[in-house]
Order: sequence, then structure tokens, then C-alpha cells
Amino acid sequence: MFDFNILTITTFLPLVGALMIAPITMDGDVSKRNVRNVALITTVATFFFSLIIWYNFDNSQSGFQMVEKSEWIPGFMSYHMGVDGISMLFVILTTFLMPFCILASWESVDTRVKEYMIAFLLLETFMIGVFCALDMVLFYIFFEAGLIPMYLIIGIWGGKRRVYASYKFFLYTLLGSVLMLLAMMAMYWEAGTTDIPSLLAYSFPPEMQTWLWLAFFASFAVKMPMWPVHTWLPDAHVEAPTAGSVVLAAILLKMGGYGFLRFSLPMFPLASADFAPFVFTLSIIAIIYTSLVALMQEDIKKLIAYSSVAHMGYVTLGIFTANIYGIQGGIYQMLSHGLVSGALFLCVGVIYDRMHTREIAAYGGLVNRMPKYAVVFLIFTMANVGLPGTSGFVGEFLVLLGAFKVNTWLAFFATTGVILSAAYALWLYRRVVFGSLEKESLKSILDLSGREKLIIFPLVILVIFFGVYPSPVFDVTEASVQALINNYQAALEAAGQGSTAAAH
Repeated sequence: MFDFNILTITTFLPLVGALMIAPITMDGDVSKRNVRNVALITTVATFFFSLIIWYNFDNSQSGFQMVEKSEWIPGFMSYHMGVDGISMLFVILTTFLMPFCILASWESVDTRVKEYMIAFLLLETFMIGVFCALDMVLFYIFFEAGLIPMYLIIGIWGGKRRVYASYKFFLYTLLGSVLMLLAMMAMYWEAGTTDIPSLLAYSFPPEMQTWLWLAFFASFAVKMPMWPVHTWLPDAHVEAPTAGSVVLAAILLKMGGYGFLRFSLPMFPLASADFAPFVFTLSIIAIIYTSLVALMQEDIKKLIAYSSVAHMGYVTLGIFTANIYGIQGGIYQMLSHGLVSGALFLCVGVIYDRMHTREIAAYGGLVNRMPKYAVVFLIFTMANVGLPGTSGFVGEFLVLLGAFKVNTWLAFFATTGVILSAAYALWLYRRVVFGSLEKESLKSILDLSGREKLIIFPLVILVIFFGVYPSPVFDVTEASVQALINNYQAALEAAGQGSTAAAH
């Protein structure tokens, strides 16, 4: 399709930007501005190339497209890249949000600007690589490499407890991934290849599937994160700089959901069917428990972090219903949550830059001084709740529909999360925005600046657009999701478990 390797260019262009920034000598405001400009231009150019991928993507095909392959270690590892309907959208989400992250850090990050921008550009390369890699070893390298820049972003530019939070983030995610590495080695010894398309067509023995599924689950459950391995997330969010929180919530968490769709469900269908009730239980606990915990928070970022865990509960619930509504809803929920949670963290960053506190009690009556901010924050709060007309509604509704087809009680308990999310989100909004403007420190606070409008308004438009017109997303994912479900059902029927899976 192409005379040039579009996926390679899109993946490694941020790395080129980082190499361009590296030699710049930091000796004043001019060099800082140059570093910021190079980072911004690089991320915008990367987004442009990702749009070329989307433009040339054939929605009717369920397989991998724009494939690039060259053998690195014959018989073991190859440089193999490609996108299908599931990974395509995550590539776009990643490249779309990164320029906003650079803009959000424009004024708030003033120390070690060069190192900060290099860390973000490296992180973008690794994240895009995760979604494009079609070799298991290559996937693992990108998956793990992303930990390093994020660890540095939290540990160097974070808050007071940044070192503790960065270590916790690193150790949790690394520990889960060690088990995944062992599973990958076992898969290579069994199937004789690390090529993902070849492994998707390979039937692993049922007993082996159980152990492989558990090993991959250990890694992806921590990444999502699922209850009870979610405790690293609130700490990481609270201590991370604004742009770090945006990337963490909007993209890094989605790697867990993507992993379930790329590995767990298609490669280990028998184990996925057996463990589906277990995943449903953890998902329901996450939805209800973390929503209740969010109600108790006094820190705005921590509240949004716990709400992220609850929303990821809907994603895992939808994916393991293994029906078209649930999986499409899970993917849509991930994309919507990427936009909404990223926007909410940007909104927190706006007032944090002015007041240097995230305590809910420090605010109140902001609508009197910041009417534009109040409107924008309300739209994202409503989307987080799942109000019809916002992107948050579409994904949650489809997940609940998929859950209802599996079990009515499952759908009932999952629906309680919608009520609880309304409780904590509206409580937060009322405390921060409404009321009389009594605190002296808030009486001179300024509304959104031009740069902040440039960051936030496009997200407002997209959240409403995808809430009213979700077709562009479903058009891309439909063929790949349908193929995934067909292969899953065929594997269960071949093993005589078709009726069992339907009963789940």
C-alpha cells in the first residue's frame, strides 16, 4: 500500500525529536522555548502521520494492515508491525493527546525542561510501539520500556511523595510483567514462534491455556489496574505532573485492556471462558468499591484516579462478556475514558497552576470568577458520569447491554456504578465550582487563558461529537471485533464448550 514504512515513521518520529533535543545546551529562556517548540512540532507531526494511517485504513478488513516485517533473529524475533481495527484507534488516541500534554507542561514545568520533553517523546514512541507490534518479544520490549520514562516523569517532576509513588508504580507493573515474560517463553517453546498473527492461529492445549492466561492476567490486571492491584494508581496520579497524569490515565492504562483483546481472549479462549466469572466478580467489586472510596477523597486528583479504576471495571466486564455489545462497549469506553479522564486531569492542572493545591476544601465558588472553566469542567464531569449525549454514555450503555445478555444480576450490579459515579462526580463539582466565593485567595483567580482554551476546547468538541455520533469508531473496530468473537466461539465449540460459554 505504501512506498514508505508509515508505521515505523509514526512510531519512531518522537524518538527522532528526542535526539534533536538532546544536544541543545540549556542556558536560559530561549533554549527552553526551543526545546518546547521542537517537542510540540514533533508530536503534531506524529499525529499527522497517524492520520495518514487512519485515512488509508480499510474498515472492511479484519486482519492486520500496513504490515512491515523484517527478520532480526531468524526463527525467534522479527521486526513485525501492523494495525487492525482494535489497535488503530489507540494509535490515534496516543498521537492526538501528546501535543496537549506538551502544551499543558509549557509553563508549569520550568526545571530540567530538556529531560522532561525527551522523557515524553520516548514515552510516545514506546506507547505507539505497543499498539503496532506484531511480534511478542517486540511487544514486550515496548510494553516494559514505557515504564522507564513514566517512572522518571513521576520521580523527578512529581509532588512531595514522588519517589515513593514512582517506586510503587514501577515495582507493581514490573512484577506482573515478569510472569508475562515467562508465559511468552512457554508459548515460544510450544508454538515455535513469537509472531503474533501465527500465535493467534495456534491452538494451545487446554491445561496450558489456564497457566498462560493467569500469567498474562497478572500483567494486564496491574496495568489496567483491576481491583485489588489498583493501589499504585492513586499514588502515581496524585504525585505525577499534570501531563503525566493525562498520559497515565488516557493511554498507559489502556495497554491492559488492549492486552486482553490481543492475547487473553483470542489466544486462550478456553481459559477466558472458564475465568470469565472471576473477571466479572473483580470488575463489579472495582465498580462499586472504588466508587465508594472516591466519595471519601479530599484530593481532587485522587478522586478522579479512583473513578478511573471504576471505569476500567466496565472495560474488563465488557471484554469478557465476549459478545459484540460488550467488546465494542469496552473498546469505546477505553477511548472515551482516554478523552474524558485526560481532560479532567487537565482541568485539575488549570486550577493547580493557579493555587498550588489539589485539596477540594481549598476551592468553592469558582463559577463567579471562572465561568468558562465552570462550563468546561461541567461537560467533562457529565461525560464521566455517562450522561446521554456525551462519549461516556455510549461505552457504558453497550457494556451494560453486553452484561445483560450474559447475566441480568451482572448488569444490575454494574448499573449501580452509574449511580455512584453521579454521586462522587457531582459532589466534587458542587464543592469546587458552586457556592459563594468566600476564600480571599480565590478572589483574584483568572479564567482560562488562550493556551488552556487551545488545549481543552478540542476535547470538549470530541466528547460531545462521539457522544452524539459514535459511528466513526464502530466503523473501524467492527470487522476486527466480529472476527475476534467468531474465532473465540469457534474455539469453544471445537472444544465442546460453546454451550458453557453461552451460559456464562
